[in-house]
Amino acid sequence: MKNVFVTRRIPQNGLDMLEQKGYAVTVSKKDRPLTKKELIKALKKGSRHDASSGAPYDAVLSLLTDPIDKEVFDAAPTVKIFANYAIGFNNIDVKEAKTRGVFASNTPGGGADRVAEHAWAFILALTCRIVEGDQYIRKGKYNGWNPMIFHGTKLAGKMLGIIGTGRIGADVAHRAVNGFAMKLSYYDVVRNPELEQKYGAVFCATPEEVLKVADVVSLHVPLMPATHHLINADRLKLMKPTAYLINTARGPVVDEVALVEALELGADPKTAGKQGIRGAGLDVFEFEPKLTKGLAKLPNVVLTPHIASATEEARLDMARMAAQNIIDVLEGGKPTNLVS
Repeated sequence: MKNVFVTRRIPQNGLDMLEQKGYAVTVSKKDRPLTKKELIKALKKGSRHDASSGAPYDAVLSLLTDPIDKEVFDAAPTVKIFANYAIGFNNIDVKEAKTRGVFASNTPGGGADRVAEHAWAFILALTCRIVEGDQYIRKGKYNGWNPMIFHGTKLAGKMLGIIGTGRIGADVAHRAVNGFAMKLSYYDVVRNPELEQKYGAVFCATPEEVLKVADVVSLHVPLMPATHHLINADRLKLMKPTAYLINTARGPVVDEVALVEALELGADPKTAGKQGIRGAGLDVFEFEPKLTKGLAKLPNVVLTPHIASATEEARLDMARMAAQNIIDVLEGGKPTNLVS
């Protein structure tokens, strides 16, 4: 019998797929991310699903919150695949996996269209000042129409800057042009001729060029050493004081301390329009789940709890892909969504 460990409960369709193949599936009973110490302990303990004493695991279905590194690999020498239930895989030491001949996979595309929609939800919430208006009414401050409150930002004709033009970034671009008549500039390590031809996007050779011209900047890059703190204090200073920053990618892509400072300057009537930036929308955080001090108190930031890809359809699809990647390997093949 093949043994599979699932680090946190996922939608049942994925678990059913594994059990229908006759695998013994053990799901962590802790409804939270496991610490690395807890993960290592669980892997060393092994499966007791069939009443055997610590049968070793053959596969692990992991989440983005699970650090899969050398110590974890050492604790699970019989595991053939770590199937990540996530679009990203920055939590896995891919180089170490390759060295050991262990497969690592992800669930690409799972919720990608929803992430683009969520980025647009941020853009609209910020430029229409939806959250501020909602709170204003709930606090009993609304006394009728007032021509001098909550002036927002018109999007038509404005410049959307996209950093990272993969599937999600391209989808955001499509909606910008066809839905809101915006102009486009973009930066990517690989030039995107299709984006230029279809939407008139202007390629920028550096992130700095995008930041200087954009009225809204949307980030869609993976987390890797080259993108850690891609948006830092110096680059934030290049942005227009009227600009907005959207991050639905990965938290550490943005230096959150520097961002708080820029947002504080943008929110202060004495400096607004001169320094800092006007606002930000964040679905991911540098020290997740902790927030940088002062971030939650700012009126010009909209925050959501890492839910950009959260639709029922997406979560079911991700469970299916993760389970199929495990089945592919345990049946003697390679995972469909191989990253190592």
